[in-house]
Amino acid sequence: MTAPIPDTPALLLVGAGDPLYRGYALKRLATRYRILLLDAAPPTWQEPYLTAYRTVDLGDLTALRDATDDLADRYEIGGVLSWGEFTAAHAASLAAHLQTDGPAPAAVRACRNKAHARALFDTYGVPSAGWSSVSDLDELRRAAADLGYPLVLKPAAAAGSAGVIRIDSPTSLGGAYAFTTRAAESHEVTSAGLVAEEYLHGPEVSIEVVMDRGEYTAVAVTFKSLGEPPYFEETGHLVAPTLRGPVTDEAEEVAVRALRVLGLTHGVAHVEMRLTPTGPRIIEVNPRLGGDLIPHLVHLATGIDLVAAAADLAMGRTPDLAATRYQAAAIGFLYPQTTGHLRTLTAEAVLATSPWCERAVLEQQPGARVAPPPAAGLDSRLAHVVVTADTPTQARLRLDRALSAVHADIDTTPIDKAVAA
Repeated sequence: MTAPIPDTPALLLVGAGDPLYRGYALKRLATRYRILLLDAAPPTWQEPYLTAYRTVDLGDLTALRDATDDLADRYEIGGVLSWGEFTAAHAASLAAHLQTDGPAPAAVRACRNKAHARALFDTYGVPSAGWSSVSDLDELRRAAADLGYPLVLKPAAAAGSAGVIRIDSPTSLGGAYAFTTRAAESHEVTSAGLVAEEYLHGPEVSIEVVMDRGEYTAVAVTFKSLGEPPYFEETGHLVAPTLRGPVTDEAEEVAVRALRVLGLTHGVAHVEMRLTPTGPRIIEVNPRLGGDLIPHLVHLATGIDLVAAAADLAMGRTPDLAATRYQAAAIGFLYPQTTGHLRTLTAEAVLATSPWCERAVLEQQPGARVAPPPAAGLDSRLAHVVVTADTPTQARLRLDRALSAVHADIDTTPIDKAVAA
């Protein structure tokens, strides 16, 4: 491993994440800083971008501190960064341990518990959703009686829409409770419990906010597309500066209010909300870069580099937030429509030859067992495509064209019958 930028303070990265969705970010970081990585396994695809690494249990804060101290004995560490949902709080604690810039650990922990965050929003008048903590099926029934239908049930501390389900009637309560409980168990977040929430009507967006020592800049608004209810799988995102206006201005103000209430003053945040008929209302606040290549979309659409901004803030520097582009960028995800084994997954040549198709990535290999969401969560995705355009309408049309150019052949024959044949 070689240091791409010698003789400068290093950035400590806690968890590299998935190469398909965070690989671009690590590559971008390595052009600015020397990178020290703490991760659960030795590096593979990450190795060309690293100065050094330590293998450590990312859930063990004591072990993380020991590994950090070991690296600090050998390298000057100028800051700590994480873009993972489950590593953000530990990264904030490591920054405090090293006395480098970062979000307050208590504020990050407040974001991680949706019930705690909702209580703060209620106390300080931040528009959100009616809610109730739920620990068993009887409590869910009482919450439904108070909140009415439809309502949403989710784990209090999971991520990525895992275990989130809409409930439309009393007959669905038992199945929904079992579904969400299983998701909480699989993500090892049962101790935080479940949260039942009022269902919010209206388009879903996220506000990408840069926080520099208490100064807040809403850099972009991401418009989200969701799959069919009762689940909340995200099927795509669109960033287009031309879509910002009075409604999103109000949403940006609400996002900043939520960040202030939670005590987040430094770093980059991804604030999710619904634009309801009565105004913007918070869904949740994530004290990290958005996932699903959202920072990459922001860069394509505006020229603002959120990955660089997050790193600069962690390193105690003022980020460059000047927009240099004014176009639309969108990502779409292809999911299987049936359960089975993938025979083939192909992309038409037009995706490689069209300048407006920034990337088309096939995520599964032939032979893989695939299923529609929510069976495998984000691992259900077959492919994703990213497009650019002059206008949001053109971006949506190009995204539809690109997704239709990816073809999956799925064998739905049951395994026992296939073997017998």
